[in-house]
Amino acid sequence: MNTCSDLKPKRSAGGRLRPTRLNRAAVARPRPELAWNTGGIARRYDPEAVFAAGLRNHHLANTAYPIAHRRTVWPYRQAADQHARLLSEAFAAAGRMSLYAHIPFCERRCAFCEYTVVDGHDDRTQDLYLDALLGELELYRHVLGPDAPVLAGFDIGGGTPALVRPDRIGELVGRVARAFRLAENFGISIETTPKIAAEHPERMAALRGCGIDRISMGLQMVNPRLLREYGRDLNRTGFNRRAVDHIRRAGFRRFNIDLMYGFARQTLDDFRETLAYTVALGPEYITLYRMRYKGTRIAGEAGQVELERIVAMYELARRMLLEAGYRANPGKNGFSRVEGDPGTSAYLTERVVRSTPYLGLGLGAQTFTNNLLAYNLGAATKRLEAYLASVSAGQLPIQDLYHLPLAEGMAKMISVSFYFGEIHLDAFRERFGRRLEECFPLEVAFLLDHGLMEYTRDRFRLTAGGARVINGVIALFYSPAVQEYLLEL
Repeated sequence: MNTCSDLKPKRSAGGRLRPTRLNRAAVARPRPELAWNTGGIARRYDPEAVFAAGLRNHHLANTAYPIAHRRTVWPYRQAADQHARLLSEAFAAAGRMSLYAHIPFCERRCAFCEYTVVDGHDDRTQDLYLDALLGELELYRHVLGPDAPVLAGFDIGGGTPALVRPDRIGELVGRVARAFRLAENFGISIETTPKIAAEHPERMAALRGCGIDRISMGLQMVNPRLLREYGRDLNRTGFNRRAVDHIRRAGFRRFNIDLMYGFARQTLDDFRETLAYTVALGPEYITLYRMRYKGTRIAGEAGQVELERIVAMYELARRMLLEAGYRANPGKNGFSRVEGDPGTSAYLTERVVRSTPYLGLGLGAQTFTNNLLAYNLGAATKRLEAYLASVSAGQLPIQDLYHLPLAEGMAKMISVSFYFGEIHLDAFRERFGRRLEECFPLEVAFLLDHGLMEYTRDRFRLTAGGARVINGVIALFYSPAVQEYLLEL
């Protein structure tokens, strides 16, 4: 087998990262003799080739899984008349679940936004949508039945949910609390922008007052030129200190700031400035989001951002945040300065660590139960009409629901695990009835042999070297269909 130095990205004479040289025969040839031939995993591809394909396609190979739906998971799409039964059976088998409610409204859609955001809205539209969201919750109360799983966490995301009147958010929180049994460590998280937090202190107080214990503010960047060029200048830096003061005065003690990196027009110095500025604001948590270009207005800029710049930005952030007292293991995108607290919401922590099933409410929301993956209406169109009409007619507003084979369910779980830079081994065995090493013997051996992951207690964790090539590592756990797609790009 090649040495670790052979397989990690190489540097050219100018110091730039370049992909590993590919074995073309390995790219084209599956390795059925090495496959785990149980539960739908019929073949696997050569780890070296897949690893290199993940690095080569680093803007695609990440925690957002699956990709190329029409090519990879479309055969598992289910008829609409089967949706309620399949979801009822899947959640009935779960002891715990999480909940996500999507609010698709923003004051302005940023150029880098990949999410389901509705362009143009008013108070009446917001009320119609919140009524539909409550209606969808009621539909799922019937699907889940009286013995619904215990609710571990609830996230209200967007869009910008703090843009909606707090009384409507409070109504949603109250309905959820009455609809479910709540776990002992149940928590609720919501998102805001600096502008809203700065201009509406009463909203911050009202959100805290209705039981929301964690708030996340999308700062993203502080360079005025970048804010303007990427359509984010409504949230100018003058709002930030006031926003933090209002969030603290409202009583939030679990406060996160989101930052983004990996923009074509963003320099290392730009990001250093943003990091230093954010540390000075003193949040408990700082979350780093690498720019993902697919589905954005600036998708054409992806080719201008090389992997070496991405790696340099993440490593700069890691050094600066560790020095400032924040902690995260290699590859983890969330940093926390609170001992024993990973920094993520209860909803996301359950998703990442234990692959706890989650239900998504709202336009384009996603639901996942380890064998079912569903997307609500509006995921593709980013329009409200079909979603509102479906709920009004008493029908689950699902656009697509896939009954995933084992290989896809495993890939989805593991991909999300890399938010924390590690795979929880007991959780994997609990979900799938087999050890990780049984299902991915070649991949685990490859990663150990080349020092990219290591065992720490009950986790299989990225090393510092593995974090540098995380896109190649994640691709090793993709399903054969998705690996094939990456290999052919």
